[in-house]
Amino acid sequence: MMDLWVPLVFGLFKIGVLVAVIFLSIKSHRDGEKEEKRKKPADSMQQPSTPLMPRSLN
Repeated sequence: MMDLWVPLVFGLFKIGVLVAVIFLSIKSHRDGEKEEKRKKPADSMQQPSTPLMPRSLN
């Protein structure tokens, strides 16, 4: 029973790190979407002066 604490502590630490990484990755993804949403209305007002692709390729 005395040797059980080492894998238990490491296992809990591993799960804690995994939860933190998942939380931060979801938060980062959501913050990126919010930033894109915020920039999109400002970008939609500016029309490109030249087409991105030549007419022959459309």
